[in-house]
Amino acid sequence: MTLNVQHEVSLKAYNTFGVDVHARRFAEAFNDDDVREALAYSASHDVPLMVIGGGSNLLLTRDVDALVLRMANRGIRIVHEDCDGAIVEAEAGEPWHPFVLDTLAQGLAGLENLSLIPGTVGAAPMQNIGAYGVELKDVFHSLTAIDRHSGELREFALADCEFGYRDSLFKHQPNRWLILRVRFKLSYSANLHLDYGPVRQRLEEQGIKQPSPMHVSRAICAIRSEKLPDPATLGNAGSFFKNPLVSAERVAAIKLTHPGVVGYPQADGQVKLAAGWLIEQAGWKGFRDGDAGVHALQSLVLVNYGEASGGQLLGLAQRIQADILERFGVALEMEPNLY
Repeated sequence: MTLNVQHEVSLKAYNTFGVDVHARRFAEAFNDDDVREALAYSASHDVPLMVIGGGSNLLLTRDVDALVLRMANRGIRIVHEDCDGAIVEAEAGEPWHPFVLDTLAQGLAGLENLSLIPGTVGAAPMQNIGAYGVELKDVFHSLTAIDRHSGELREFALADCEFGYRDSLFKHQPNRWLILRVRFKLSYSANLHLDYGPVRQRLEEQGIKQPSPMHVSRAICAIRSEKLPDPATLGNAGSFFKNPLVSAERVAAIKLTHPGVVGYPQADGQVKLAAGWLIEQAGWKGFRDGDAGVHALQSLVLVNYGEASGGQLLGLAQRIQADILERFGVALEMEPNLY
């Protein structure tokens, strides 16, 4: 057995909120064999298996009575290439942003708008990560996952993943599928997405009239760095709430008292509201209760100023949810996985 199972391990370094809880048992998977051993260990010792990546989409509210398996498998390779582009495969444990930079360095476009998102490649399909007008599904080719029940490998094409807004099949079946590696269809010719948020404006300010994918990546990194705190210095999990989808009638009702409401019409007739705008209008931006707070520059981000517990952060999130529901009639959904 090559899997190194440790006991009573602090998870403070393994979640970006920096919440100090302990795992009953902890191990890291560096390859498929380690994953299979973890599955066998979980079954033979009758302990649940909890899989984590970078811990950037996780709020831990108590000690974890399970075997926590951190995906640490690494590797990036081109599995198919032609004159138009390439299919690039990355192991689940690859950190996301360095992977994006690796593809850009190879002259491949497609992931530039997803720059500086925390987490790992394996976690990205779970959430169908997205930013600045691009979602993972837009560049996704396929992935390999292991069935946690049978131990069999399965290949998932785009249609199999049931991607939605910050959603996927894997998010709804977290105890069934464990993602091992993901493949992306990228292009040597850029089809840049510049019209979401201040991306085009930032490039114009820099005097860049014919931007490359790398220019877009750098601009987005700069924008994100200005708005979002670095988890290495201030514990957080990025955007804590989803932008809610509501009816046009609900938006009209909100406009009666808040004419400046920020929303984006969707193809199905619904409107995606800016959750950060709602939270800021309700006065939560910069709020702090002990070491749990709302970031002063970005109201979508809950932060741990030092020693906040997961329970305190969850309590703050629930207070915000209740207030937004009462003020605007809008239910906010949390993005991080709770334990």
